[in-house]
Amino acid sequence: MTPFEEIYSRYAQKIYRVCLGYTNDPAQAQDLVQETFISVWKGLPGFRQEAQLGTWIFRIATNHCLRALEVAKRMPKEELPADLVQTAEFSQEARLRFLYHCIAELEETERIIISLELEGLPQAEIAAIVGLSHGNIRIRIHRIKEKLSLKFKAHGQFE
Repeated sequence: MTPFEEIYSRYAQKIYRVCLGYTNDPAQAQDLVQETFISVWKGLPGFRQEAQLGTWIFRIATNHCLRALEVAKRMPKEELPADLVQTAEFSQEARLRFLYHCIAELEETERIIISLELEGLPQAEIAAIVGLSHGNIRIRIHRIKEKLSLKFKAHGQFE
């Protein structure tokens, strides 16, 4: 396996989930993964290891996602699917779709932060990717989780 294939196999699914958190669209998320790894492929020879490899790759992915969001802002927003709202007892898959829908409704920086948190990145690394202090990231993660919790409670997801 080549070094690039190793990088791809290690990070592709994580990057996909982050992109899905931004877009709430599996096809667009896959396109963003491809764009991310094209950029990684092109930039790998010049990677100076000033940051961890994962931090660099996640930053590339978030930049691609942010560009896609700029385009999406010009498009009309889709309403929450009726089947998700009407069903109080969600299946695990529906709950996950609902979570990604709720994440997609967050503002851009919050989407980045919570998507990286869900991938299990250390908060210090998230801070480096986003360009905020570690303390600020910790507070924002707490507030984002509260927002998501309120959305889930509003749709009968928590007791």
